[in-house]
Amino acid sequence: MKWNLKGSGVALVTPFKEDWSINYDKLESLINFHVENKTDSLIIAGTTGEASTLSKQEHEELIQKSVQMAAGRIPVIAGTGSNETQRAIQLSQRAEQAGADGLLIVTPYYNKTNTKGIIKHYEAIADATNTPIILYNVPSRTGMNIPLEAMVHLSYNDKIVAVKEASGDISYASEVRRLCAKDFAMLSGNDDIITPMLSVGSSGVISVLANVLPKETHDIVQFFLDGNIAESLELQLRCNGFVHSLFYETNPIPVKTAMNLLGKEVGGLRLPLYEMSAEAQSRMEVEMKKMGLL
Repeated sequence: MKWNLKGSGVALVTPFKEDWSINYDKLESLINFHVENKTDSLIIAGTTGEASTLSKQEHEELIQKSVQMAAGRIPVIAGTGSNETQRAIQLSQRAEQAGADGLLIVTPYYNKTNTKGIIKHYEAIADATNTPIILYNVPSRTGMNIPLEAMVHLSYNDKIVAVKEASGDISYASEVRRLCAKDFAMLSGNDDIITPMLSVGSSGVISVLANVLPKETHDIVQFFLDGNIAESLELQLRCNGFVHSLFYETNPIPVKTAMNLLGKEVGGLRLPLYEMSAEAQSRMEVEMKKMGLL
């Protein structure tokens, strides 16, 4: 079942209406935008998609409608993680029934477990599903790093095909690539180190930046994969000022603000996330102007 997972996947925002319901008309236009602009996959209901604020019904419906709207033109990877294993299994099974191409499953958060617990958690989900699983390692959000021992063990599970590695630790990432199964893919979860991650064995990125600059994000990866490493690095460095501004405040506050400034009309943020401060927005607008966006 191992998956040839390459390129730029967008961690898609979830657009909301004024009444905070999901704006499915806008979602369809965003999906079409990414199909047209070389994005390689859609990640639905992830961190950037404010999954933690969605009800169970909304979460499942968002994935189902995204698969329908994508209509086979672009792979859909569904965020189905939870800190409760049975809920993660249920979400994963519903995403599988909806036709999702992959499952992105975040490390259990808050009730942080030990190495054996991590392994058992992911194995239980793998045993209950047949859709390829991407581990999601993001200690800044979950409070724990996937131990290398667990990562290596899970990499040999035929249903677990990749990791979104968002620790920001290049040394850790290089150990993942060195020790894990050869057909286990690694994707960068940090937009400011896409090229460095490719240099230690990543094959792509799951990106916040791609919401605004899909072609450029795709090209950073594709240049590198095509052997044009200098071009990949040049584009990476050119984008990094703006990338950093997308994290002046908690993601997805800045990226939604940037998209709305560009007329994408993706709506606001569900509490406890709140609108970007004027000072941070002003600083981000400076970086957007440098990129020719404003």
